[in-house]
Amino acid sequence: MAPLPPPEPARLLETTAALDARKIRFELNRIVLPIGLEATFGVIRHPGASLAVPVLDDGRVVLLRQYRFAVASRILEFPAGTLDEGEDPLSTMQRELQEEAGYSASRWDPLGVMLPCPGYSDEVIHLFLARDLSLLEDQPAGDDDEDLEVLLMTPAELDSALASGDEALDGKSVTAWFRARQLLGL
Repeated sequence: MAPLPPPEPARLLETTAALDARKIRFELNRIVLPIGLEATFGVIRHPGASLAVPVLDDGRVVLLRQYRFAVASRILEFPAGTLDEGEDPLSTMQRELQEEAGYSASRWDPLGVMLPCPGYSDEVIHLFLARDLSLLEDQPAGDDDEDLEVLLMTPAELDSALASGDEALDGKSVTAWFRARQLLGL
C-alpha cells in the first residue's frame, strides 16, 4: 500500500445546501480531498462546547441525569454547554456549572479537547476538571427547555455505572472522566 500524502485541508468547491437549527448548521459540501478525489460530504457546523468534571472535596463527582430528545431518554453526563459567540471555553464552563449544577469552582484544570464526531461534525469540546467547589446559595432555575437532576456519585459508583451499562453515559463524559481519573490519580 502506498503511503498517504502529508495531511492538508480539503479544497471546498461549493456548498450546495444548508439548514440552520438552534445551535447547529448542516451543510452539504462538494470538496476535493487531500488525496485528489472529489466527494460530497454532509457536515454539521457547531460553535464548540465545554464540559467539566466537578469534584467535591470529599471526592464525589457532580453529574446530571438529563433528558435528551434525540435518544428519548435520560442519560448521565457531566455539566456542559455550548459556547456563546465570542465566549472563551472556560467562561462557558463556569457559567454552565452554575446554571446546570448550582456550583462554582475556584480551581480549573484543562483536560484537553475532544472531537465527538469528526466524521460529520466540526464540534470541538473543551474539557476541564473543576475543584474547590462551592454550592451556590441561590440555586439557579435552569433553562426552560432543560429536564435534569443533579446527582452526586463516588468515583467507584460512577465506574460501576459505566461498567454495568445500567446507566447510559454520553461519550464526552466518558472521555472527560477517563482524563480526569488520570489527573486525580484514580
